[in-house]
Amino acid sequence: MSALRFVDCNLNTHGAAILEIFNDAIANSTALYEYKLFPPEKMQSWFAEKQAGRFPVIGAIDAAGTLLGFSTYGVFRARPAYKYTVEHSVYIHKDHRGKGVGRALLQRIIDAARAQEYHIMVGAIDAENTASIELHKRFGFVHAGTITQAGFKFGRWLDLAFYQLTLSTPASPADG
Repeated sequence: MSALRFVDCNLNTHGAAILEIFNDAIANSTALYEYKLFPPEKMQSWFAEKQAGRFPVIGAIDAAGTLLGFSTYGVFRARPAYKYTVEHSVYIHKDHRGKGVGRALLQRIIDAARAQEYHIMVGAIDAENTASIELHKRFGFVHAGTITQAGFKFGRWLDLAFYQLTLSTPASPADG
């Protein structure tokens, strides 16, 4: 991981690689509670949403410029009083899992949330994804609850566990 670099992802440079990572997660895991693979045009609206909300998309790339994974966050719930809470995601290319890329990306997305003065980060994790749960716990995330049988995929019910990290920001929260 010594040659790992971090970049702000964009549609033109990283859209196809992010789409590949998303589609692998849809087809082969319960990391995304989706059934249908995302079409290429999904990336345009996805990046536009991130840009409109000023939400980072942080990519980890190797020395050759290959995207190994990415982290991001977005709206937790679309109500004004939730403005200091974000729901984050970390996705790693299937060939690069277990190599520390997820740990590095989680640290960077936490740093970004702190810099943007968010207060709570929420990870919605399939309850059977013990690797992701343990990673989050190492960063101080605590279990905030589980919605049992929240999803149905691959012929079975899926439990969705929520983990949260409380940041010391913002310095001066305000209503409105």
